[in-house]
Amino acid sequence: MTLDEEYVEQIDRLVNEHIFQNRSQAIQEAVSDKLRKVKQGRLSLECAKLDPTFEKAMAEEGLNEDIAAWPEY
Repeated sequence: MTLDEEYVEQIDRLVNEHIFQNRSQAIQEAVSDKLRKVKQGRLSLECAKLDPTFEKAMAEEGLNEDIAAWPEY
């Protein structure tokens, strides 16, 4: 993997400040964080496509079915 010298210097400063144990840990955490953000962004985009009225009706329908299945006490 190749990184710009500027990034390597910043990572080395963080390692010297004991924020990370080594370069590998810093890079691994950075990649993990970025992948998590990308995943959350995609989820947000998909959620934005949902119709709140339809989703509420579907949830209530499922809840009503669940309630109807409960035994009477």
